[in-house]
Amino acid sequence: MKNAYKLLYSAAILYPGAMIAQTSTADKLPNVIYIMADDLGIGDLGCYGQRQIKTPNIDGIARNGMKFMQHYAGSTVSAPSRCALLTGKHMGHASIRGNAKVAGSDGLLYETPLPAGEVTVADVFKTKHYATGCIGKWGLGGPGTEGMPDKHGFDYFYGYLGQRFAHSYYPEFLHENDRKIMLNGKSYSHDLMLEKALGFIDQNARKPFFLYFSPTIPHADLDIKEEVMAEYEGTFCETPFGGSKDGYKSQQSPRAAYAAMVTYLDKSVELVIKELKDKGIYDNTIIVFTSDNGVHAEGGHDPYYFDSNGPFRGQKRDLYEGGIRTPFVIQWPGVIPQGVVTNHISAFWDFLPTISDLIQADVPQNTDGISYLPTLTGKGTQKEHDCIYYEFFEFGGKQSLMTPDGWKLVRLEVSDPSKTYEELYNLYTDPAETSNVIKQYPEIAGKLKSMIATQRIENTRFHF
Repeated sequence: MKNAYKLLYSAAILYPGAMIAQTSTADKLPNVIYIMADDLGIGDLGCYGQRQIKTPNIDGIARNGMKFMQHYAGSTVSAPSRCALLTGKHMGHASIRGNAKVAGSDGLLYETPLPAGEVTVADVFKTKHYATGCIGKWGLGGPGTEGMPDKHGFDYFYGYLGQRFAHSYYPEFLHENDRKIMLNGKSYSHDLMLEKALGFIDQNARKPFFLYFSPTIPHADLDIKEEVMAEYEGTFCETPFGGSKDGYKSQQSPRAAYAAMVTYLDKSVELVIKELKDKGIYDNTIIVFTSDNGVHAEGGHDPYYFDSNGPFRGQKRDLYEGGIRTPFVIQWPGVIPQGVVTNHISAFWDFLPTISDLIQADVPQNTDGISYLPTLTGKGTQKEHDCIYYEFFEFGGKQSLMTPDGWKLVRLEVSDPSKTYEELYNLYTDPAETSNVIKQYPEIAGKLKSMIATQRIENTRFHF
């Protein structure tokens, strides 16, 4: 499958600002549904080369719209990635750059609250009177903090406020806005969140809406209902997972469970599309599907068995491509042409300026993103990033910087200057990052290292 993916990658059509597209535009403000999986690898979808796991509905979004081959998550882990998506700021400027915990008013630990002064994508939508909902995993602050969804532009929230609780698909509780809903471990959370997502579409079908749907599938636990598991049970050679000290439950058939979870998520996408069609708003709705970071290797999942990271090196918590390059497919009937594949380099922090461009709203100040609306529509001139920058504070501290000509510098053990070392790759000749060429091109490495200083400001909570 890796060879097939490489062929697909090399054959991808680059559509700069002058690409040909249909000229029709929506006659009213479009609805926007942004679906973000949790820890799904770029290679887990059929449209990116997967052959063992069935994802026909997500593949259909790519077929009916546009597939990005070089789209980057906000971070290599969950909370900062979501911060970058919502605020349009990369990891050198984002207020949240890691998964650090802060107590909520209930005494439980949640992620660092998103500061009150941050303007989010939802805030931008509200300037044009959109209904806004976040359903799924939040991860940007718990009850009683300034990071709650309703303080950042969302009319409605349902799901997990904190990521630690999202490790269980049968949780003790979820939150609906600021109210704790006790479930006592008896309900499969994905089904509840999907029901709320469909309900949100139904309730807002007569006005423009933004739905940020962030289910936790396929994050560990590897836990899926038996009737769903049946589709893949016995299909793969299995090594049972006996549980782990970090709380992940045992799973006798981890490969079947992972595959079933991904397909179940795909069927949820099918239900979202069906709801849009039933309400007569399918043609005026933009649908995005992506993942918050690279594939995980937790709870018994073996990402190499399914080539979950495609041809790329690394996974979640790495700054190699497998940890940060994510699937990104988007459709908008009549506006985005069908079946287009683009190599335009884009990232989570581009979503906010793209939406601002789309609905003709002011772009908040001090954002790092670039609108990719010209790439989607073929109208106007597409601007390009000077670089893609990351920093990460676990495992000794990491930084990376990539330029449009494919050069990428990876810095490791950054927290201890006496141990810091660097690697240099060219993604166009070596997308798997197998050959460190820093000794052959020291001047390029030096240039990229000097650029890093221009891409970041200090953060009192997240620092090396």
